[in-house]
Amino acid sequence: MQILSTAMVLGLLSANILHAQAVPADEAAPRTEAATPVAVTVQAPLPASAYAQLPFVEGAKLSPDGMWVAGQFAVNGSQRIVVISPFDTSKLSQAGLPDDVEVRSMQWVGNDNLLIRITAIRPLDGGDKAYISRAVSLNRTTDKYTKLMWDLGGQNAADVLWVPTDGSTRILLAGQNSIYMGDDFWPAVYSVDVTNGRHTTEANPRAEVLDWIADTSGVVRGAISNDRAKGTRTLLYRAKKGSAFDRKDRQAYDDLEVPLLVRADANRMVVLRPGTDGRDALVEIDGDSGAVVQTLYQAEVGVDIEGVRYDDSGNEVLGVYLGGAATEPLHWLDPALDELQKAFEKSLKGRRAQIISLSADRQRMLVRVDKPNEAGRLYFFDTADGNLHLFANLNSATNGTRAGKMEKVHYKARDGLEIEAIMTTPPGREAKNLPVVILPHGGPWANDTMDWDYWAQFIASRGYLVIQPNFRGSTGYGEAFLKKGEGQLGLAMQDDVNDALAWAAKQGLADAKRACVVGASYGGYVAMWGAARDPDLWRCSISIAGVANLRREVNDFGDLLFGKRYREQWQKMTPDFPAVSPMNHIDAIKVPMLLIHGKKDLTVDHGQSQSMFNKMQAAGKNVEFVSLPKADHYFTREPDRLALLSAIETFLAKHNPAD
Repeated sequence: MQILSTAMVLGLLSANILHAQAVPADEAAPRTEAATPVAVTVQAPLPASAYAQLPFVEGAKLSPDGMWVAGQFAVNGSQRIVVISPFDTSKLSQAGLPDDVEVRSMQWVGNDNLLIRITAIRPLDGGDKAYISRAVSLNRTTDKYTKLMWDLGGQNAADVLWVPTDGSTRILLAGQNSIYMGDDFWPAVYSVDVTNGRHTTEANPRAEVLDWIADTSGVVRGAISNDRAKGTRTLLYRAKKGSAFDRKDRQAYDDLEVPLLVRADANRMVVLRPGTDGRDALVEIDGDSGAVVQTLYQAEVGVDIEGVRYDDSGNEVLGVYLGGAATEPLHWLDPALDELQKAFEKSLKGRRAQIISLSADRQRMLVRVDKPNEAGRLYFFDTADGNLHLFANLNSATNGTRAGKMEKVHYKARDGLEIEAIMTTPPGREAKNLPVVILPHGGPWANDTMDWDYWAQFIASRGYLVIQPNFRGSTGYGEAFLKKGEGQLGLAMQDDVNDALAWAAKQGLADAKRACVVGASYGGYVAMWGAARDPDLWRCSISIAGVANLRREVNDFGDLLFGKRYREQWQKMTPDFPAVSPMNHIDAIKVPMLLIHGKKDLTVDHGQSQSMFNKMQAAGKNVEFVSLPKADHYFTREPDRLALLSAIETFLAKHNPAD
């Protein structure tokens, strides 16, 4: 973990840190459109480097006292962990991480120590590879980091169960001590001091238990036992420390009601369950009987509760994330936060405000202000003065410039199912008979939203209409829509992508003869499979970190502990893996294809694209491969983002020119 000098980091941060500036006038009250029509001219697009610019800060967290901001800051083209004062930006601590490590989460332990969970791929005996997770703490006063439980020999040694809120420095962390089946394979729970790594054992390993649950005071209260043969899970629970664990409920793996929060001062749990008339509800239940004590929130018909918003310590539920027909993405349960959210929205007039981190007393907070087609800015807010103070510009190159117009559109799939998509129109261009890029999302259990997307905006800036279909099987539209994807991977799910093109052409928005399909991860699979299944529909295909061989992808999980569960999940998606794997249909591909993949990808193995390239090249197909030696799955290095965008731009201009 290389440490740069403070002076060097300060120099690199100074161009983007905008400390102590009030909200600009056009942020607080954006200008209205002029009454007199003005001729629209197409401006020269920004260079690829503008869109490749890393978000200045990601994962920002405010310390419990609200005096420090921690996050992954863009420094010299890569991300570094930085702790900085919003009041005096000359005060900072920072640490670098190796290129092959991904930061999974950060959390404050008191006001001086930052807990960081990291993941990497490491070789095992016999040549296999495995995900390894570990935790470190960074002390902001000394710039020193401490390895936590790195002497354990298992894969996962960074399951943080609880952090204190009283200023103390001992956390609860669960970790495995072996990669081999046996007593040490099952994780124990440790009380670990983040300042020095010293630890004691709080709960010994239990056979078949991989997940432990602590209450809000740091007492281990629950565990999840797994029956791998039957594919079921059982909740083990105890009302207090020292009592025995009772078996509470056994369900199919994904159906078990897992506590989201266990109260320390009462025998109660907070859970999410289907309410009356199929309406999702967040409820507090009695730990023994399971009876509902109070309903914290019940969604309307057609609205899904997709998750909960905790406070920064993880010891209280402050809100619920909503999907489906919801008009708000986050509903605050705390009346004061709900009122503040509404006040932000009213004062910003057209821009959006999102509270991303809160001090312990909820009086200081970090607020992101943006628009769907703008990366936005990060503000510091203190209820004591009632003003938003600009802290950081998230993208100094694109903010404030003309961007592609984003809007939600709806179309009917060929079987009548309604599909929602996000459409981005090139800046300064009328959406009429444009060359088009269909950009399906990854997952497939995910969805595209009305938020800044540097890929979509970059492609649109080059003159292309960009459509991002939320095909059947996407999340956010309810259980019924999600299940529509079962058995349809490569079939009706692929039809939904094609039908987005057909709809856009019928509406006169796009020229169907000038269409390319571009995607990443599962979207990369869609791009490859589209070229193989529907070669006459597309002019070109670009797959980024895509899955070329579904059978191999499933087998990657085959020997893991929950291989049965993963296989069953994928088997629900398609009855015949080889039949819908692009690798097996190379002869059908007629259009040029570009493959892009990072060798540091921890999610989809680089070999997927390498094998596809080798087979296409051997078959004499028109294929290019951009292999990036330091890129991960998310392109978290600026040079890799620039290489990615430049390759896309060059390939599209060659095979589907916009003019």
